[in-house]
Amino acid sequence: MRISKKMDRRMVAYQQDLMEKHCEEVENMYRQTRGWRHDYRNHIQTMKAYLSMGRYEELAVYLDQLVEDLQAVDTVVKTGNVMVDAVLNSKISMARARQITVEAKAKVPRHLSIAEVDLCVILGNLLDNAIEACMGIAQEKGRFIRIYIDTLQGQLYLYVINAMEEKPRRQGSRYLSAKSARGHGYGLLRMDQVVEKYHGYLERQDEDGVFATEVLLPLDTPK
Repeated sequence: MRISKKMDRRMVAYQQDLMEKHCEEVENMYRQTRGWRHDYRNHIQTMKAYLSMGRYEELAVYLDQLVEDLQAVDTVVKTGNVMVDAVLNSKISMARARQITVEAKAKVPRHLSIAEVDLCVILGNLLDNAIEACMGIAQEKGRFIRIYIDTLQGQLYLYVINAMEEKPRRQGSRYLSAKSARGHGYGLLRMDQVVEKYHGYLERQDEDGVFATEVLLPLDTPK
């Protein structure tokens, strides 16, 4: 009983830390976006000045710089669900900052019966684990994450596949976290708990330098 209570406390603390981490990442993303919007007038004035002086080559260079800057803070994915957008885009921004190629296609109902904190646990852990696995690859060109989210036969379907260098450790059919040897690894356990809570489906597979996770969560969206 004591061990169970101790584990429960650790899981609650882990979930709280996870939520705080995601909130900080999302706030940083929106702070960057607000900063770009604040500078918008200055950018327009600068470009008009180059244009009026006929300095077209410098104007072209300035435009290229703006495009690059905007890509760094742009909302990459618009799923239709605000919370999912926030988590996905903050993680995608983190991955690309680490020279990880990310492809994402996601469509999510605006309203979900799945609690936001539970969906955040699944998405956050899926993408954190994918980023961590990619960072074990020395060659940047070998790093990639592909994300697909949609509704499928009345369920929310999530699929994430990523590159990896080392074959993941397993105990029977169960995958072990790379952090478990250091006393962590609550992420995989929390994902399993959330999927079980909603009587969903979760499958993890690895093959030929890639790791894939597939999740199905039953939906009961408002009519």
